Amino acid sequence: MALPEREGMDFDVVVVGAGPAGLAAAIRLKQLSAEKGEEISVVVVEKGGEVGAHILSGAVVDPIGLDALLPDWRTDPERPLKTAVERDEFLYLTKNSGVRLPNLFFPKLLSNHGNFVGSLSNTVKWLGAKAEGLGVEIYPGFPASEVLYDDKGAVTGIATGDLGIGRDGAPRADFTRGMELRAKYTVFGEGARGSLTKTLIERFQLNRHSDHQKYGIGIKELWQLSDAKFEPGLVQHTMGWPLPNKAGGGSWLYHFDDNLLSVGFVTHLNYENPTLSPFEEFQRFKTHPMIRETFEGAKRIGYGARAIMEGGWQSVPKLVFPGGCLVGDSAGFVNVPRIKGSHNAILSGIQAADAIFAAIAAGRQGDELTAYEEGWRGSAIGRDLKPVRNVKPLWSKYGTLAGVGLGGLDMWTNALADTSLFGTLKHGKPDHACLKPLSEVTPITYPKPDGKLTFDRLSSVYLSNTNHEEDQPPHLKVTDSELQKRSEHDVYGGPSGRYCPAGVYEWVEDASARDGLRYQINAQNCVHCKTCDIKDPNQNITWVTPEGPGGPNYPNM
Repeated sequence: MALPEREGMDFDVVVVGAGPAGLAAAIRLKQLSAEKGEEISVVVVEKGGEVGAHILSGAVVDPIGLDALLPDWRTDPERPLKTAVERDEFLYLTKNSGVRLPNLFFPKLLSNHGNFVGSLSNTVKWLGAKAEGLGVEIYPGFPASEVLYDDKGAVTGIATGDLGIGRDGAPRADFTRGMELRAKYTVFGEGARGSLTKTLIERFQLNRHSDHQKYGIGIKELWQLSDAKFEPGLVQHTMGWPLPNKAGGGSWLYHFDDNLLSVGFVTHLNYENPTLSPFEEFQRFKTHPMIRETFEGAKRIGYGARAIMEGGWQSVPKLVFPGGCLVGDSAGFVNVPRIKGSHNAILSGIQAADAIFAAIAAGRQGDELTAYEEGWRGSAIGRDLKPVRNVKPLWSKYGTLAGVGLGGLDMWTNALADTSLFGTLKHGKPDHACLKPLSEVTPITYPKPDGKLTFDRLSSVYLSNTNHEEDQPPHLKVTDSELQKRSEHDVYGGPSGRYCPAGVYEWVEDASARDGLRYQINAQNCVHCKTCDIKDPNQNITWVTPEGPGGPNYPNM
């Protein structure tokens, strides 16, 4: 059946993703429009059912981005960030004990003094209201599913996904064709491993001069603490147990607002053992003697997960291409040692907007925004990322214990002498190539959850408010099912059932299936973390946008 032509709308700028970067770009464009008296039309499309629904972060926020975008934000009675960091701790954990490392050991860039603790989801909602107040059009619940190009290959906008297509791929009675949103420039702020960003990087070879990207998975819970355990503004980070030395990662515990605790765990996705489960490592972490007492009398009220870009300075791809640019986590602007990226996301949105506005004012469209590409490394973003560029490679090469020491030394030499003993290190293998066959590792056995401090995946996903329309084409696509059985299962032991934090993937016994096993994909559970797209050893799983506003809905996350 031939589908009808899409209807279309024209704008000066289309922004994909209502995250910190995308909204910052939209706000800055409208600010410049008001300052210069030149009208500019801006639309933001967001796959979440509402602005902020798919936003998840720790979050300790460096206010440098907000200060640049909205200098008076601290005086706004509706501001979402009200808890300043009061105490900053770093712990190194062993199985039954641990040590607090003195703050004087750490360079100033790792200090959280002057930062704020809060919900990035609520911050984004607040930014969305600011953008709409300036005249930005925001369309939540409309995922961008396709990039549009002109006959010369330049990006001319995006198309939103069709609605009302059944699981069999045929249009249902409620079928509605997606819209074309065309623009002079299109800004892509999809976050880590964005589905359209992937295609742009490949099409324009944006990473041909950069190192490959590295990733982590961050899993977060939100807890309501008892008065006795709550300390507003307390920020704690840990490394070490429960992860083995060669599997990098660490945790955070942030106290904020009204007795809320943001607790989470990051596992670097270059781990080798296919039986390792980032979700189970997080659950084990909470049982440590120095950690579990925080949860006495507390109640878990939220859960979520998302991938994190970890490549940093040397992995940032070329950010511009004919007709558009990458911003925020789509560009890879996370500072891994600081566990922060929202400040750089906002700054990148501002820088992209400045370049776009100048281009449109000069009568240009559809070309490369060279001012943005040439400017970021010498800006506050570059000054944030360059001094820590070797920390992640050192962790990966030497393990946590030695890697943290060498990384600390490298940060100090950068801070004191603006130089590195190591130059700029490479990251080694991409994350999907790091897994060892099951036959070469010692399987990890995890304890059963107690339902009070530690939990299973399904009860956790319930707290993420995840929902998808069941009668729709699967948004998790396995390219070669035979390869999945022959390699993912037979060689690696089915790691997708362990690295997925939402119970999406299972190998189940089925007498009617070949070899008696069937690869079951519970797409309804998907929290859009993208880990499967990153970690599958054969790159055989592709994540694409589901229909409509499907996915999690993260309040206060």
